Amino acid sequence: VGRPSIDPVILVKLTFIQYTFGIRSMRKTIEEVETNMAYRWFLGYGFHDKVPHFSTFGKNYERRFKDTDLFEQIFYRILMTAANKKLISAEH
Repeated sequence: VGRPSIDPVILVKLTFIQYTFGIRSMRKTIEEVETNMAYRWFLGYGFHDKVPHFSTFGKNYERRFKDTDLFEQIFYRILMTAANKKLISAEH
């Protein structure tokens, strides 16, 4: 039967959490999501919703994003938007 598919938006948000907060593995990221209500809210998971197993995310991530530069594009646009709004500068 295999593992279920994961919404690509959830995959991007999970990766955002992982990199933003310096979490080194998807296993640890999922552990954090299981107990952190802010992460759960950000991902759209309710208090009682079961978070899928970390390997489900890994397989889906690899299948969808392995050979793309999607994340680089997203983070570049975030940085450019923040710089244009003077929220960040290149001086620091």
